[in-house]
Amino acid sequence: MDKPLFRLAYILYSNTKLGLCYHKRQVKNARRQFQNGHSAIKPLIFNGLKIFPIPMLVDNYSYLVVATETGSGVVIDPSDPQAVQACIEREGVYLDGILTTHKHWDHSGGNITLKSLYKCRVYGTSMDNIPGLTSPVHDGEELTFGQLRFRVALTPGHTQGHATYILDGKSFGVSDCLFSGDLLFLAGCGQIFEGTADAMLASLDYMSGLADDTLLLPGHEYALENLMFAADLEPKNEAVLLKLDWVNEQRGSRLCTWRDVWRGWQYGSRYAHSSLSRSTLV
Repeated sequence: MDKPLFRLAYILYSNTKLGLCYHKRQVKNARRQFQNGHSAIKPLIFNGLKIFPIPMLVDNYSYLVVATETGSGVVIDPSDPQAVQACIEREGVYLDGILTTHKHWDHSGGNITLKSLYKCRVYGTSMDNIPGLTSPVHDGEELTFGQLRFRVALTPGHTQGHATYILDGKSFGVSDCLFSGDLLFLAGCGQIFEGTADAMLASLDYMSGLADDTLLLPGHEYALENLMFAADLEPKNEAVLLKLDWVNEQRGSRLCTWRDVWRGWQYGSRYAHSSLSRSTLV
């Protein structure tokens, strides 16, 4: 963020209606390019719990989390309301709330439309200018939607008000699920737009304290780019090369890589720190 023109463009994108207009154009272009989404949808299905990844734009993921016993659910980071609405109606879900990790339009662009359609609340931090925000959240706060329980973790770095949401899996007999937005990806992290490197590292260090079997559900499909970067840094690292082979197979079949468990961090923790200076992560 040290280049004046880039800083100006970022301010216009993230804080004005010009950013929203740009986002809407990107959504339309992506719908034409990927009529069925950039990745195949294969939900995680547990005892009483379903998690649907919803591919949108060129590499974003939104997630619909559903308690199957009641049919109620929440959506995380709905940038394209049309794609989210289609999934909600197909699955017959009652939408209880919208959880937003941060203000960028590719994570929040559908908030206002879905809020109006389903008369639900929009959650996020007050430090980000989140569209349609009704319910500001705080670090450590617990959010309950029937059987679904989330813990909020304030994780600044990508933006000053970035938050992540950790789904308590115990009541479903599964691991906890981390919806990491643009904080953490498989073998990488988000670009620093507003925060500092120290803040980003502190957020990543907090995440590294989660249980080893935590499921990582990031906001973008960045695994291939991140692991190629890691392999370039350490071409003899067998763990990275094995993971890269797996990711190449997944993406060759248009399958997402978000199914990987938290141990994906072990393949790339150093590269997540190294990627703080990369301009390709958004």
